[in-house]
Amino acid sequence: MSYTGDVEVGGPADVRELPGLTISKVAVSEMANNAYLLRCTATGEALLVDAAAEPDTLRAIVGDADLRTVVTTHGHWDHHRALPDVVAATGARTVAHAADAGDLPVPVDRTVAHGDTVEVGQQVLEVVHLRGHTPGSIALVWRGSGTHVFTGDSLFPGGVGKTRSPEAFASLVDDVEQRLFGALPDDTWVYPGHGKDTTLGAERPSLPEWRARGW
Repeated sequence: MSYTGDVEVGGPADVRELPGLTISKVAVSEMANNAYLLRCTATGEALLVDAAAEPDTLRAIVGDADLRTVVTTHGHWDHHRALPDVVAATGARTVAHAADAGDLPVPVDRTVAHGDTVEVGQQVLEVVHLRGHTPGSIALVWRGSGTHVFTGDSLFPGGVGKTRSPEAFASLVDDVEQRLFGALPDDTWVYPGHGKDTTLGAERPSLPEWRARGW
């Protein structure tokens, strides 16, 4: 079966085998959070994007991979409830943006900023700061076999993430337009923090509509 990105809480992970990187997506918790395990095929080293919940489920998708890093896309509680358990079980280092680091339930070993990189084995992920959903929300871009972006709660099919003020919405939609749509090609695959995947090309025509409606 080819990868679709359609996962359900309690169901199996959907696994995408790409040259250089294996991506496993699983849905956890009553909030149906997506967690992503990225595994370097050359070294076996792995990185987890958002230890959201259900540590047993997360440990199961890690399996025998060498989990070195857990990146938290932003500080909202539903994206890091399993972080203490996963870190204790694996010794993985924690990574988050400095502006959200204080919201996490464990110390952050490395704070990152826009333009920094995070490695998983031989593969490199670029950090993109997307201000608005939270002050320290980040996305991770992998330019390997095609372009892939893990957007947390900043970009979904159908719009940007929730914001709490017109100013925060303007900041988020500006960053998403400039730093994602303005910098990455239409075939970029988008892996969001909840729900189904999409591509930048599928969403690009709706940018004016999102701005006009204000959410």
